[in-house]
Amino acid sequence: MQSLWNGAWIAALGVGVVVWGLIIWASLFHRKRKNSPDSLPPQVRYNLPIEILYTTVPIIMVAVFFYFTARDETEVLKVSANPDVKVKVEGFQWSWRFTTEYDGKKVQVVGTPAQRPELVLPVDQKVQFELNSKDVAHSFWVPAFLFKLDVLPGLTNRFEVTTLNKPSTYVGRCAELCGVDHSRMLFTVKLVPQAEYDRYVSTQAGSAQ
Repeated sequence: MQSLWNGAWIAALGVGVVVWGLIIWASLFHRKRKNSPDSLPPQVRYNLPIEILYTTVPIIMVAVFFYFTARDETEVLKVSANPDVKVKVEGFQWSWRFTTEYDGKKVQVVGTPAQRPELVLPVDQKVQFELNSKDVAHSFWVPAFLFKLDVLPGLTNRFEVTTLNKPSTYVGRCAELCGVDHSRMLFTVKLVPQAEYDRYVSTQAGSAQ
């Protein structure tokens, strides 16, 4: 994701430099002269080579962007048959329900706008997220994952990440305007060492927080 983002910005900057250069060039060398008898500088019309150029170049640029985007999207959305942890994410107005499956046990955490839920996960493990909505469109976003995905009613979306290897607490939020309390639809992801996660699952399995 970071490489795709960086590449897109570099390409956009290159296009910007060319466009800015053409604007400056036209402003300096093709502006109206004080002593010119004509009201406008000479106009260029029906120049077939130029028209082919400014049609072909954008098509090539879009095709390149499409290729790299499709390639990276396919890679990012790959899911494995047997992830280490499965998390069922249910978005609702205006909070989240997380049901974690690990080692044959389930832990469920439900939040409210006033009490954000905390999703506890082990570090450096494959975690598969299954996303569903109970009402309107939401979006599951953890900025530290460099990734977000829509949470839609009537449609199940999935993605998989290998969690960071640094124990810490990361902020998550809904990234889709979903109603009056959208701004309070927050959650946290707490990454803990494997031994601590095993104890957490053992003590919380079967309970709903």
